[in-house]
Amino acid sequence: MTGQTLHVGSTAPNFTLADENGHKVKLSDFRGKRVVLYFYPKDDTPGCTTQACGFRDRYVDITEKNAVVLGISPQDAKSHLKFKTKYNLPFILLSDPDHAVAEKYGVWGERSLYGKKFMGIVRSHFVIDENGKIADIQIKVSPKDSPTRALETLNQI
Repeated sequence: MTGQTLHVGSTAPNFTLADENGHKVKLSDFRGKRVVLYFYPKDDTPGCTTQACGFRDRYVDITEKNAVVLGISPQDAKSHLKFKTKYNLPFILLSDPDHAVAEKYGVWGERSLYGKKFMGIVRSHFVIDENGKIADIQIKVSPKDSPTRALETLNQI
């Protein structure tokens, strides 16, 4: 994995990325709210769809905890908008085409698919509290478990 080593209690690295509509979004814009920041490899693939739809299906519960969901992957705004529309995702998807934010969070690393090794996003999520501190880190989290684990953390902080 690349990037700095983050731990619970660290200040979440700030960033500015474009959303699915091309608007700039800063993590610091959400200060005062909790943030579920999740990284996923690619729009509209089976695991990524499972994870995104899990966050969609728990979105009301998450927002009731004064939280928002932000999804990050390398795809562009057009791909994100298509994915968001297809699955009726109620949260923001951000484009990290040069994987700079993924590197800041230590989730850009070697992956393997069908025996082939390549660099990419390691599926993960971070729960960030109202003050911008990391409350939970889940690296290599399963697509199915990610939304449930994030909500469990939100229930505890």
